[in-house]
Amino acid sequence: MIPPQTRWLTDEDAQRVCRVVQEGGHHIYFVGGCVRDALLGLPDSDVDLSTDALPETVMALAKAAGVKAVPTGIDHGTVTLVSGGKPFEITTFRRDVETDGRRAVVAFSTDIAEDARRRDFTMNALYATPEGRVIDPLGGLPDLETRRLRFIEDAGQRIREDYLRTLRYFRFLAWYGDPSEGPDAEALDAIASNLDGLETLSAERVGQEFKKLHRAPDPAPALALMRQTGVLPVLLPGSEDRWISMLVHFEQALGLAPDWLCRLAALGGQRASDRLRLSKADAKYLALLHEQGFAGPPLPELAYRHGAAAARAAALLRGCLAEEMPEKAVLETIEIAAAARFPVKAKDLMPRFSGPELGQELARLEQLWIDSGFALTHADLLNGR
Repeated sequence: MIPPQTRWLTDEDAQRVCRVVQEGGHHIYFVGGCVRDALLGLPDSDVDLSTDALPETVMALAKAAGVKAVPTGIDHGTVTLVSGGKPFEITTFRRDVETDGRRAVVAFSTDIAEDARRRDFTMNALYATPEGRVIDPLGGLPDLETRRLRFIEDAGQRIREDYLRTLRYFRFLAWYGDPSEGPDAEALDAIASNLDGLETLSAERVGQEFKKLHRAPDPAPALALMRQTGVLPVLLPGSEDRWISMLVHFEQALGLAPDWLCRLAALGGQRASDRLRLSKADAKYLALLHEQGFAGPPLPELAYRHGAAAARAAALLRGCLAEEMPEKAVLETIEIAAAARFPVKAKDLMPRFSGPELGQELARLEQLWIDSGFALTHADLLNGR
């Protein structure tokens, strides 16, 4: 059974959309991640629902019940019902007719086992009734209980249906796998035998998976397996995971939240921003860490000019390079420096300086102030101390 405190079991809006389908004589189930996370005792994840009713039937039932229905992906079987201002995606059971490694042609089904077989991992092929009773068509519960990540049926076939599943495997391993247990040998063999398909994936999809993986509490074991199976060199040539474990240790020992771009900077790689299609802001931050994270200005100056987050990341990266964890006092200095405010304004130097000379003098005084540890006062700087 699903734990009774699970949000979607007690959410009246979620239960209402379930009743819309049930009162029409059809079955409806919570499915996938929300069931998995509830059984693991993890915070609620996005709610997805699955039904044996055709999408047109779901639309008609919602209309009759006065519930707003949006055909968000009706051709693929998905209808969104809105209750209490909250959207709930309901997808008709499906089976794959044809796949090309990126997209699938599907047919609707009334068989929950057929729907389960088109999913990726056994721990994701779990369903729950609106009352909280778990339905396990493919025997995934024992895998979930032991945190064993296993592809459904033939691992190679699952990967060739959608090559993104290779990246999802490592991401799920980092988030849900048991570090004390070895990874599934069949899965790793299938991944290593299907590397060519990775090149068909879009940079956006790869980047999204890298981001989610790097946000895991400890992505180091998964990244090591990505290297060993040949996945990492294909997706990010020139990358090296040797510092990731040390970086994670530093973060945890210092009580720092994971910075996924700091981890990505430690991983390295050629043209990472392009290969992962990072946003402009993320690409700019990553470039800063590459340029000044490992060697550059003193950390207080970096904090003052670029913010505490960048300086903390640089402290960690420089610590990895030196194989020595930064001291907490360094982090405290970074916070102070990031909050410092240069006490001299342009008007303080006018009319003695103007034009380019004004900017040069401001820059000179600002550097003096930084080099003093932000100690020089307004009067000190203007009086030439």
